[in-house]
Amino acid sequence: MTYTKALNQTMFPYARYRGKFTPENLVFNANLQEFAHRVSTISALQTGGKLGAIEAFQQIEALWQQLEASQEELGIDDGEEPQIAVITQD
Repeated sequence: MTYTKALNQTMFPYARYRGKFTPENLVFNANLQEFAHRVSTISALQTGGKLGAIEAFQQIEALWQQLEASQEELGIDDGEEPQIAVITQD
């Protein structure tokens, strides 16, 4: 493995798609992983003081809108609201 390939795998890790295979789902999965990576980078920059909180929020909001647009363009909609797990401490 070359240094560049090893660096790319470390800096930009991607997991295999494990859901129902369709080309649309595969593309959306790649978009979702890129969204997660970019949000992580923006969060790290904001935490490190290199990016303001408002600017970080605006960038993440723009990324979210792009992700939603890609979902609509790909025609991916299961018609259900996402289920949110609530964990409580007793």
